[in-house]
Order: sequence, then C-alpha cells, then structure tokens
Amino acid sequence: MTGEHDFDFLTGDWRIHNRRLRERLRGSTEWESFEATGHTRPLAGGIGNLDEFVTDHWPGYVGIALRLLDRARRLWSIYWVSNRTGVLEPPVVGRFEGGVGLFEGPDQHEGQPVLVRFTWSGITATSARWEQAFSADGGASWETNWVMELTRIP
Repeated sequence: MTGEHDFDFLTGDWRIHNRRLRERLRGSTEWESFEATGHTRPLAGGIGNLDEFVTDHWPGYVGIALRLLDRARRLWSIYWVSNRTGVLEPPVVGRFEGGVGLFEGPDQHEGQPVLVRFTWSGITATSARWEQAFSADGGASWETNWVMELTRIP
C-alpha cells in the first residue's frame, strides 16, 4: 500500500472551528477562537491534494495547504502558504499509522529554530481534528498551539 488514499477523507467542503494560542512558546494559556471554511480537492494522477483555508478572522486571509505523496517512501510532505507572505513554508513530512497522521519538520518561529508537528486524528466521514505543535528543544517537549475541529458541509 502506497498511502495514496490517506487524505481522501479530506476531499470536499468543511466548516472549521479554530482554537489558537495567542502567543507561542511563551508559556501562554490564552486561546483565541474563530471560524473558517475549507475546500480540498485531489490533484491529478493521485499525487496529492490542495486545500484552501479562508477566514474572516484576519480580513482577506487565504491559506493553502499542498500535500504531496512520495509513493516510493510512502511519505507525505505538507507545505503551507498564505496570501500574507506568498512564501511556501518548509514542509512537515510523515504518514498515517493506526488512523493517526503524524508529520514533522524543521522551521522557524520569530527567528527561533523549532520543530513543527501536525497531527491528524478523530477522522470520520463527517469530522476530523488537526493539531499543530512546536518544539524549541529538539522534540523533547511540545507545545500545542493550534487546534482545528473540522465538520463536513453536506
């Protein structure tokens, strides 16, 4: 099995409830909540998918996730870009095992090197959960800083 159907659950339209730490890697416990919508479509040839994330929380904001599958290694690379910067961020890389997707990679937060982790879980036909966490100590500890609860739009 190559994993090419791992993200099939995400195809379609979603309502997304977001909870996001106001400050990251500063011991903050203050969360902001906001709504968004998402639309995911497969890419030709089964090489991955593309989704758009739109929210009025930041007026005019649009983010795009590009997910590409390395079939030989059965690893997904997930890239993010928003209309704020137009710069493709470094990917997180990983796979699904036991119904949970775990994807990690190096990045920077406010000039500080961090590891980033995306976790997909709770996947059903009508819902899913995504979490983002940062580690500033090489993966010894993680701070979850963004949680999305997705509900399919019929």
